[in-house]
Amino acid sequence: MIKAGFIGCVESSRAALQTLLEVDGLKIAAVVTRNGSAVNADFCNLTDLCQENGVPFTYEDPGARENSVCFFESFDLDIIFCVGWSYILSERMLALPRQGVIGYHPASLPSNRGRHPIIWALTLGLEETASTLFFMDHGADSGPIVSQVPVSIESSDNATDLYKKMIDVLKIQLIEIGSELVAGTLTSKKQDHSRASYWRKRSRKDGTIDFRMNAATIHNLVRALAPPYPGAEFIFQERYISVNRSLISKDFYRNNIEPGKVLSKTGCDLLVKAAGNQAIWLLDVDCSQINVGDYL
Repeated sequence: MIKAGFIGCVESSRAALQTLLEVDGLKIAAVVTRNGSAVNADFCNLTDLCQENGVPFTYEDPGARENSVCFFESFDLDIIFCVGWSYILSERMLALPRQGVIGYHPASLPSNRGRHPIIWALTLGLEETASTLFFMDHGADSGPIVSQVPVSIESSDNATDLYKKMIDVLKIQLIEIGSELVAGTLTSKKQDHSRASYWRKRSRKDGTIDFRMNAATIHNLVRALAPPYPGAEFIFQERYISVNRSLISKDFYRNNIEPGKVLSKTGCDLLVKAAGNQAIWLLDVDCSQINVGDYL
């Protein structure tokens, strides 16, 4: 029997934990999670899942993270899975389980290490990413890869769609990894660090629409920040207005119309001039105080 710990606090964490609980020969012995999060838009409470399955758990205190190590120490763990966690683990935590800590990063490691991989992949208009599990080390997403599966990104995908794709692939990977752990056949491959690249932490400014962008760039930003993320935004009369859906107009408009001008309004949808001869529909927005001819 493989005794595993689990660390996580977001929607993908819940899917991963549920999957691992069903792997024969692998026992989830203890869970470290959070009772809330100001930094994770996709925060998910795992405690009901722990209680239903009789799994001991603790809430990590961000000001005393070593308490989580102390909690795990009493369970004599073979492995720890860390899925959906915003902090680099301490050396003590990484050294605690006999076989190491397996982390998760939804990107094509060694490329695109770092923050917000689903958001950046969509914002940058990538056509493919990957679901990657790896042994965690002292770096950021830099340890040996255990499993990596390519995931295609369709032009119609938004964050909701890509997040679901990632979870579907992750669950299959975890079943395979869990079975290999039980059988003693799990292997890994070192990353080529010369090929590594990093995505930075995004700010609110990164999610603000600038209508001097072309329509495709605006559309990519909107779909990147769709739920479970907080939405792209534009500013009107010093007020931030959220946008979760958009559609690039198939029509072309005169180049001498300034970007940001509202060209049409239909219910809660706005047609706004973008760069060049393009325009974009912002769908289902709070536009009750915005009129045709206004500038965003």
